[in-house]
Amino acid sequence: MNAWRFCFIIINLLFGAIALQAQNFKITYVGYENGNTNPDSKTVVFYSEETLILSNPEDKIQSFMDFKAGLNVDMMRYEGKLYQLTTSFDSLPKPNFLLETEKILGYSCKKASFSYFSNTIDVWYTENAKAKGSPYKNYWPTKDALVLKVVINGNYGVVAEQIKKSSEKLDLKMLHSDAIACTTADFEELKIKSRYTILPIFEEETINFEGDLEAPAGNLTGEKTYRFSKGTVILKKVELPKNVKEGAYVYAKLSCASQGDAYDRTGSVFVLPTNSAKKTFLDALLNGVEALPMLTDNLGNEYQGLVSTQQYQAPLEVMRFFTSFGADYFNKRRAITNYNWQDKATYKADITSVLPTDQDSIWVGVFIGNYSTEGHSVSLEFDVYPGFGASSEYSKWVEPLFLTVNLMEMSGQNYGRLFKNDTLEMTFTVPENCENLQFFFTSTGHGGWGGGDEFNPKQNTVLIDDEQVFSVIPWRTDCASYRLANPASGNFPNGMSSSDLSRSNWCPATVTPPYYVQLPKLSAGAHHLKIVIDQGEDEGGSFSHWGVSGILVGELPLK
Repeated sequence: MNAWRFCFIIINLLFGAIALQAQNFKITYVGYENGNTNPDSKTVVFYSEETLILSNPEDKIQSFMDFKAGLNVDMMRYEGKLYQLTTSFDSLPKPNFLLETEKILGYSCKKASFSYFSNTIDVWYTENAKAKGSPYKNYWPTKDALVLKVVINGNYGVVAEQIKKSSEKLDLKMLHSDAIACTTADFEELKIKSRYTILPIFEEETINFEGDLEAPAGNLTGEKTYRFSKGTVILKKVELPKNVKEGAYVYAKLSCASQGDAYDRTGSVFVLPTNSAKKTFLDALLNGVEALPMLTDNLGNEYQGLVSTQQYQAPLEVMRFFTSFGADYFNKRRAITNYNWQDKATYKADITSVLPTDQDSIWVGVFIGNYSTEGHSVSLEFDVYPGFGASSEYSKWVEPLFLTVNLMEMSGQNYGRLFKNDTLEMTFTVPENCENLQFFFTSTGHGGWGGGDEFNPKQNTVLIDDEQVFSVIPWRTDCASYRLANPASGNFPNGMSSSDLSRSNWCPATVTPPYYVQLPKLSAGAHHLKIVIDQGEDEGGSFSHWGVSGILVGELPLK
């Protein structure tokens, strides 16, 4: 054989070996649950050039196993930057090898089991396939294994349905030198943040008392924060993400740190419409409480803007919260060994049900009732999470009915103290074809001396058309759980702290969720509502009062 022919054979053999080595394989897995497969649930992975690609090109997170480098790799872009997490195969969970075998796609598969976060992950694998890797990349038993079946806690997982050669051109997104290297903890945070939208509203805004502060004049825009009622209310126009109308979940997340106020205060996150045919609470913020409709109790006491009418819409409270006793500012001023004070109080509540979606933008406000010139530093965001499943055939209907929390307390709005001698009454109308009606009722009692309603359980009753639909004694016994958020709380001779005491449905440094009252029998048309509370007697210059809010929510068929 001449030298040229010999070289030709060698070159062909080399190219053949390279072509064989570079073969692509497409591996299809189907869902597996309680011994049955689900052909409608499929996972597809690709093996090529010593790499198993576990993600689709359009996925936010690109994930693959790099067998040459001995690494699991995850990559993602977040806010314009590329991040990368690499995990060595040597650091993966270690398996327990078992004697069981199972035939899958013609391969005699061995079994291995992993234990992780109290879960048992069983895998069946072969070492005789031309591809290797695992659809669950952290559970890979040996360096030559191709996992063909995964079962988690004996209930669910995946099983290989097909392995075939593939001619698809694969976009191998290998290690990028310009990617920002992440720890596992950092990457987990980015993964979570990438799945939802953070809508920032207020960032470290001051809420305090400034006696000479005047209300803003002129047209309000959505580009800045406005301060009202002597500085105790902040307000901003917010454009809502489009998916809020498409079934997204919305959570209000607020943080509050003392800038010098030592006391626990009532706080409220509320919403006002930007486009309404009715008068709204914005009129009062701009022009004073005299702009609000007046309610007069049996003794002639006047209360401004408590209930919605045909001409006026009451504020829609989406979250009631209570500041701590001085978290942050008083941490070092009240240092106690083994008391690691929190630097702020953080509140997060699901407001999906009560957040209106009939407008593209809303006014969002935060109130903290205080006469402290130092006040509090407040940040607020709405976290918007994509909804599950198909879009609804209904639109949400939200109607704020009443709010007795005096958001303009520092401008003369009266406390909700009418229940001692009267009943809160109003009329509301349910629209035609409205379904799944619910009444959201929030109630907190106040009056901070021994005989005051803050520290004494009191009955609350809701009646519609003179029929009782709900009754409760609002009460919290878990206030001591939040001791480390309350450094300025007073300490009693018996060892208790003021912040430990049980209260009428609130604790310092906590959020108060609403009660959900279902109203399946409520028909379309006008109805009469009453709120009856067993409010206690006054004592000298001290008086009890109640902060109650009511919101009616239903579903209307899409037109």
